[in-house]
Amino acid sequence: MNSSPPDIYRSITFDQTSNWVKARLCIQTQPPFTSIAHQLQLVFTSGPFLYSTMRLTLWSGLFFGLALPTLANVPSGITDRDLSILAGSHVIYSWPSTVEPPNSLLQAVRDGLVGGVILFGENVGNGTPAALQSLQSAYKASPAPAVFRKYVGMDGALFLTTDQEGGKVRRIKDGGPYLTAKQIGASADPAAAGKTAGEDAAASLKRYNFNANLAPVLDIYREAGNFIDSYERSYGNTSALVSKPATEFVKAQQAAGIPATVKHFPGLGAAARQANTDLEPVTLSLTLQEIRNVDEIPYTYAIAAGVDLVMASWAIYPAMDKLPSGLSSKWIEDELRGRLGFKGVTITDALEAGSLAPFGNLPTVSLMAAKAGMDMLLASERNVTQGVVVRAALIDALKSGNLGWADFMASTLRIMTLRKKL
Repeated sequence: MNSSPPDIYRSITFDQTSNWVKARLCIQTQPPFTSIAHQLQLVFTSGPFLYSTMRLTLWSGLFFGLALPTLANVPSGITDRDLSILAGSHVIYSWPSTVEPPNSLLQAVRDGLVGGVILFGENVGNGTPAALQSLQSAYKASPAPAVFRKYVGMDGALFLTTDQEGGKVRRIKDGGPYLTAKQIGASADPAAAGKTAGEDAAASLKRYNFNANLAPVLDIYREAGNFIDSYERSYGNTSALVSKPATEFVKAQQAAGIPATVKHFPGLGAAARQANTDLEPVTLSLTLQEIRNVDEIPYTYAIAAGVDLVMASWAIYPAMDKLPSGLSSKWIEDELRGRLGFKGVTITDALEAGSLAPFGNLPTVSLMAAKAGMDMLLASERNVTQGVVVRAALIDALKSGNLGWADFMASTLRIMTLRKKL
């Protein structure tokens, strides 16, 4: 077999604020070798918290020398079609108020350009199981599975999700959990009630052909009737009261084959009643000590239980950064992945949220989120075009070098590792 040896890419960054040193060594093989994502990635720190991930695959008998340019732009040999499919895997689409998805979305799925979809109450009805099955079948027949096998060595199902938290926030109205989070937290045995809620959520979702859930909420409310408590979405007002039922919800739901998403990292429990990130910017002026000793405690339990996804908050926490959590690498890469050790998939809250308006237009905030370490980008405006714009922003940033290729492919690998289980 005659071919050029693989190129070696290295990037090293040092963040003085967090004292983190990050080093990545990416081995890119050119056809007829394979997989841009066959890489060795090391992340280490001079502090007390250490984590590393390693993925290295070499062809038998392959010998190569070392060259050390910085990996910025898309490597040569990747077609526009493949790049569009890879970028599309990061985007979760939505559509207007019908049960049947529109033709524009169906065609995008057939082309392999969709990573997943989110449904709201108006999208759920008697025809939903068939509609989701048709999307899944269209995706399996698309070129996407072959592209992912080529570049990351695996493929997976289309990500089909909704918010089935329980109580007032249930997109599937004829399915559980029927109790609110607050009712579960106030029950005689919150842990057992949380387990039942997770089982009920999984059963409801599977009946409608969903394969993931954007629940449970880990926010710890500070005042009765505040933003998160007004809909009884919080299990309680202490770390312990939230951690027990939420962790059991996660474990029970994932044991039934439905990935759970804990939200809204690092916590929205201190938000006042009118402080809605969907509508306007929200700043929570908590000390970092309070955030870590109160709000993040349920995340430590959920991560230890193996939760698959974390959704970041769009609130600003000045104790760490002037950017919203989901746009901040300090929150996502350093705190969530570094200090707390989360290795799963991150997902944004709604990209159309009013809280993001000061930070730029849709392409700008989509790119900021991706650069901050967010894997899945939630285009939930009930508008297929929104997802198209987000995907295009990722492609443009990759081509220009504004979004690093090694980080993008590491994120893609996390997504596909999750989707392989669906």
